[in-house]
Amino acid sequence: MFQPKANTASALWLAALAGLPLLSYGDDIQEAAWSAHFQTTYIWEAKAPFSAPYTGEFSLRPEREKGYSFSATAALGFRPWTGGELYFDPEAVQGVPLSNLRGLGGMTNGEQQKTSGPNPTLYRARLFLRQTWNLGGEKEAVESDFNQMAGLLDKRRIVVTAGNLSVTDIFDNSAYAHDARTQFMNWALLAHGAYDFAADARGYTWGAVIEYFDDDWAIRAGRFMQPAESNGLALDKRIFTHYGDQVEVEHGHVWGDQPGKARVLVFRNRATMGGFRDALAEAPNNGGVPDVARVRTERSKIGFGFSAEQGLTSDIGVFARASWNDGASETYAFTEIERSFSVGAAVRGGAWNRADDTLGIAWVRNGLSQAHRDYLAAGGVGAFIGDGRLNYRPESITEAYYSFKLAKAVTLSLDAQHIVNPAYNAERGPVNVGSIRLHAQY
Repeated sequence: MFQPKANTASALWLAALAGLPLLSYGDDIQEAAWSAHFQTTYIWEAKAPFSAPYTGEFSLRPEREKGYSFSATAALGFRPWTGGELYFDPEAVQGVPLSNLRGLGGMTNGEQQKTSGPNPTLYRARLFLRQTWNLGGEKEAVESDFNQMAGLLDKRRIVVTAGNLSVTDIFDNSAYAHDARTQFMNWALLAHGAYDFAADARGYTWGAVIEYFDDDWAIRAGRFMQPAESNGLALDKRIFTHYGDQVEVEHGHVWGDQPGKARVLVFRNRATMGGFRDALAEAPNNGGVPDVARVRTERSKIGFGFSAEQGLTSDIGVFARASWNDGASETYAFTEIERSFSVGAAVRGGAWNRADDTLGIAWVRNGLSQAHRDYLAAGGVGAFIGDGRLNYRPESITEAYYSFKLAKAVTLSLDAQHIVNPAYNAERGPVNVGSIRLHAQY
């Protein structure tokens, strides 16, 4: 669930100004009966040539490259009954990724999917039901937004969300680094880098989450379907056999009159995965090159993440994330990162009389487990990386963007990323990528 956004004005006025119908459930609570939002995002990116003494099939290509992505989404919702919300999001995408989406732990374009292609594809991104039971306490106004309807909610409540959605719609929902359409673009800044969350190749899955909110505290737990095979599009419907479980505790606070949040997340995945040590042990029997695909069996992967965000002034916010997973088996649904730390800031342009503009800058350091390093050094490849050999160093990413408000619903962003040790290899790079992003949202 997209977390409700508190509003300084009454949500009733917001709904009225937007022309949304209002339903009355008592003398003091009114809610919008439906919502409709639309977005489209185009990202063009170019990679400068870089030094590479060798290049494998799963490497980032050292020559100059260009790529792009395009997405268009509708978010349609209505209230079938008191406390209930039903949402349907059709989505269309197309794109051409850099190097066939290979050669990095932190990929440069969070809008690129593993199924990207030059032909437009239309599919259902989300179809889910949210049920809220208000339990009393103070009320907070929420504004109409993507997959969120205007209304009032109790600060003590239980929320159940079930259906087809993205795990990161609900978990690790940072205010400053979460959406490649408007914020940072690198995959390692969309969520915890080491969070191998359940998802199909487009980033969506089926499952359910229960959340309990009590004033400044929230706890949520959810189970979701894993892909039927590593990084595949089809989902494994045996949700009691193969699954992704996660629990997150969140606390909101106010420091110096500015809001902030801290979150702790733990996760456990169960799937048919290949282990790096098993692949290395089996390699001498098959030409000496390890392959996790030959040693897949029932396995679990565990991990955790900590995140914090804090407003410093009304125009400046900072954030940090740290995450880890056991790194014993292959990446199953997200990207090839097993240790990650990121820190960054977002600054609105009020100081230079551009209050609707945003400047963002962040730094990321990604790493791998020892077993994964040994696997790559022996010539193994994964879903996204594998240069044929490896001189291991952590992958470091610096990203900066500036978002210009062109019109009420349109922004243009310029983005630059500098990547040291791409795919954890000190003998390749550094890599520089520049991007232009055009985003419209209604």
